[in-house]
Amino acid sequence: MNTLEYCHEFELSKINFIERKTRITHPKTMLSGPIGSGKTFLIFDYLSNFETKDYLYIDFNDIRNSKEVIKENLEEYVFRNNIKVIVLENFDFSFKIPYCDSVIISTYEKKELKGYKNLFLSPLDFEEYLLHESKHQNITQSFNTFLKHGNLPQSVNLAEYKVYSQLQEMLKLFTKDETSEKILKLLFENIDEKKSLNQLFLTLKQDIKISKDKFYAKCKEYEDKKIIYFIKKYNQDKATKKIYSYNSAFLNAISHKKKFKNELTNIIFQELINKKQEIFYLDYIDFYLPKENIAICSIPFFNSMLMAAQLKKIIKSANEYNIKEIYIITVSNNETIRKEKNIVNVLPFYEWALS
Repeated sequence: MNTLEYCHEFELSKINFIERKTRITHPKTMLSGPIGSGKTFLIFDYLSNFETKDYLYIDFNDIRNSKEVIKENLEEYVFRNNIKVIVLENFDFSFKIPYCDSVIISTYEKKELKGYKNLFLSPLDFEEYLLHESKHQNITQSFNTFLKHGNLPQSVNLAEYKVYSQLQEMLKLFTKDETSEKILKLLFENIDEKKSLNQLFLTLKQDIKISKDKFYAKCKEYEDKKIIYFIKKYNQDKATKKIYSYNSAFLNAISHKKKFKNELTNIIFQELINKKQEIFYLDYIDFYLPKENIAICSIPFFNSMLMAAQLKKIIKSANEYNIKEIYIITVSNNETIRKEKNIVNVLPFYEWALS
């Protein structure tokens, strides 16, 4: 029995799939997204509409699968067995894709292919997280766990020590060598910080020997794979960018230092990315959404009496761009503040994320 015959025997019946907001609906789909976002289970959901004999599931990260055997025999095997769906997980596009009614390809980086619909999958937003969670906690406990453990589907119901060891293993998958690992750890350590790549490079250079070209190339690679995001200041392309990650829990997985405000701001960013927003920052405002004309600030423990000076700076910055609606996202505070023409909505993260 060769590789393709084993792949053809892949059985879905024992897999418990929980529905996501994103689904595969097009017969030719290019599915991209970072490691751990849930691409494989989205594919399983799609395959559940077919009988086992009608689909061929091939994962190129499975070391049991011979790439050479697949390359030489795939087209003939698909034709001979009347395959209706081919799945090519972690495909590197190193050989021609045979004709089939439906072809689903997963990849870490978005790639344009004629006739294919591109579908990007982020990890869980908070609403999806609640559907995946089996502990049946109250909403504040669920929020605390989401903040600490992150948004990856496989992390939802794990014990804390397992979550962090899993993320550490994932970090090694991202990086392959010690230098690349140090670069990514440095980026994770600086989520929700305004740092230029040159600043980060000079910091790292004090620790290891590395060229600027390699450092910049690695940062670009992590950005292309949607592991790291660099957010611009609105209408100021040359200003220092802010750094975010697709999963804030990496910060706790690599360091014992607690950066609560940074983590909260990062999970707000994750929610916005899930909604595919165009996102910028402004002075005193964490996120500006120009299409909605909304400003969002992350202040974990907001108090309008004690933070009147900070609120004044936020409103002044908002007024420069004629922003009327401001959201202050907190851990638990909830109030509405009206200042002349501005409405300031103070909400706990879980209320804002589910609204």
